[in-house]
Amino acid sequence: MTSGSIIEQITDYAHRADPYPLYEELREIPVRLLDDGTYVVSTYYEVRSLANDPRLSNDTRNRPAGFARTGHADDTNLPPSFIFTDPPVHDRLRDTINRPFGPPHSPRFIEDLRGELARVVTELLDAFEGKDQVDIVDDFAYPLPVTAICKVLGVPREDESRFHVWADALASAQDPQAGEAGQAKGQQAREELGGYLSDLIESKRRHPGTGMLSALAPDMTPADLEATAVLLLVAGHETTVNAITNTTLTLLRHPDVLERFLKEPDLAVPIVEEVLRYEPPVQFVPWTTAIADIDIAGTTIPKGSPVWLMLAAANRDPKRFEDPDRFDPDRKDNEHLGFYTGIHYCFGAPLARMELHLAVPELFRRVKFSRLLEDPPPYRANAVLRGPRHLPVAIESLTA
Repeated sequence: MTSGSIIEQITDYAHRADPYPLYEELREIPVRLLDDGTYVVSTYYEVRSLANDPRLSNDTRNRPAGFARTGHADDTNLPPSFIFTDPPVHDRLRDTINRPFGPPHSPRFIEDLRGELARVVTELLDAFEGKDQVDIVDDFAYPLPVTAICKVLGVPREDESRFHVWADALASAQDPQAGEAGQAKGQQAREELGGYLSDLIESKRRHPGTGMLSALAPDMTPADLEATAVLLLVAGHETTVNAITNTTLTLLRHPDVLERFLKEPDLAVPIVEEVLRYEPPVQFVPWTTAIADIDIAGTTIPKGSPVWLMLAAANRDPKRFEDPDRFDPDRKDNEHLGFYTGIHYCFGAPLARMELHLAVPELFRRVKFSRLLEDPPPYRANAVLRGPRHLPVAIESLTA
């Protein structure tokens, strides 16, 4: 099979439910050159090395002409969000944004959300009462992260429902296979969200309140703050929805692990980490570019070449993880790439982990499931942010 045909299959929806055999084949050549000049890197040590290499740029403005500049805000008059910048701009923006978000400046910011998010989990599960089947995505995994990110930003609760629609469209536009229609839909959502955030940021400047928008308004330009808020919505919502759903699906597919989990709730942490390796919500990073020649794995990636880093393939590399296709919460030294690595390590990882640690144990403590109603379930079209679009399950009972 040619390199191009493997990538075409990986991005083809027909393989969304199980791309891992294709990743195994991809790893046979750690660094592959596609016909269009893109280099695809799929093995753990090579992906990790490049993700930490300053010669690999996240700034999509470095892309050669003719290549998609995924995630960029060309038509909105906004600067790139910090994930699509390089040092020193990236470091300045990320350091500024981190001040109200976490240590050392705001060590309790995430922890102080725990009580409210726990109440949201309880309310969502209470709504299962009287039902014999639910959709884990629509009824549970989808509402929680949008509440969390709106709390982080300081968005009024009554406006949260609007963020669901925007998050869907923006996340879909990150897919290299989105096409003109998907990109246009994402662009429209970004413009609508941008207009909403512009008004909200101005309101926060005049009347500061809780949340990051108020805290950052004095230190960032409105354009930079708006771009950051858009990024946090996509990165903080879609990926966490997928992580919660993938964890639920994986446990239901592994009843032996689930039975043990019900008796040992402390397994929540290693289960979450193993799912982030085994079924990562971000499958690959398709927007990096070499800004100098890079020699790796016997191949020279020339300056100016687009590079895809295949995180999900690297997470199942047998040279790094023993028996990598086995779901094993007892796995030691589980230094997965589920939240990426290097300077672009997931900014929202602490929040995502807290949501997972709240949602997953409570879901399985309170709900006795009888079976999956569809396996495999229908998946989202997006090959990058991979997860089920629906996860219908039958339930036997709900406890208090």
